[in-house]
Amino acid sequence: MSKPFLKWAGGKHKLAPLIQAQLPQAQRLVEPFVGSAAVSLALEFDEYLLNDNNPDLIHLYQTLKQEKQAFIDYAQSFFTPENNQETRFYDLREQFNHSDDVTERSALFVYLNRHAFNGLCRYNSKGLFNVPFGRYKSPHFPADEMCDFVAKSARMVLMCGDFQAAFALIEPDDAVYCDPPYVPLNETASFTAYSQNGFAWQDQLRLLQCVEQKAKNCRGVVLSNHDTPQTRELYRHAQFIENIEVQRNIAAKGSSRQKVKEILVHWNTKTFIKEMIL
Repeated sequence: MSKPFLKWAGGKHKLAPLIQAQLPQAQRLVEPFVGSAAVSLALEFDEYLLNDNNPDLIHLYQTLKQEKQAFIDYAQSFFTPENNQETRFYDLREQFNHSDDVTERSALFVYLNRHAFNGLCRYNSKGLFNVPFGRYKSPHFPADEMCDFVAKSARMVLMCGDFQAAFALIEPDDAVYCDPPYVPLNETASFTAYSQNGFAWQDQLRLLQCVEQKAKNCRGVVLSNHDTPQTRELYRHAQFIENIEVQRNIAAKGSSRQKVKEILVHWNTKTFIKEMIL
């Protein structure tokens, strides 16, 4: 089971077996919110359609897929003791924010992912990456994990856009896994700025509409979110809801990192066939 090469808030590598148990057998896996691609890297399908609305993320995946070892070597060149210093970090962050070169931005994205605080990916209102220095003693360069991605990338179709664009391409033999920005646990817990635009409640409703429509015409859809009264109500017509506890690693202090309740929600064509019969 391959691991993602990016650190990612809410990454699903450890939950991949639970997600696999809910996903139907299918030729292709579609991820409208691919993030670190933890699920696609962990699970075996013949094909993958991977989408995200963060262009830096998708450009990185495309560059790695195309340039393979040459890009891995280039990205690794930024992982030096000299570059693991606060002043140098902010210089390279500035270089990333003002670069128009896709290959350079992609390599610096890997650098920032491993050197910035908690591996967060966050942008300000101007679209500038603004996560502070992480102060890690010796940041890991994920060479083996990047090679694993390359080995699987021939089966991947990568696209960058709103999740609805990915839903429009879903076919009858597809299985779908959705890992959208979560509904906040409280008014101060929202963290949706992986890309320049956030993810509002209206987007959650729009996603649900897409899911309920496409679940009738594909193998099935599985979706993750926080377990809250709002999400329970939102997904009340789903076939199955499984509650799980997940360790969160975002808090600055390790002692503040707690388990959070999440749900795995499942729809498939049998649900809608049964409704039509009734």
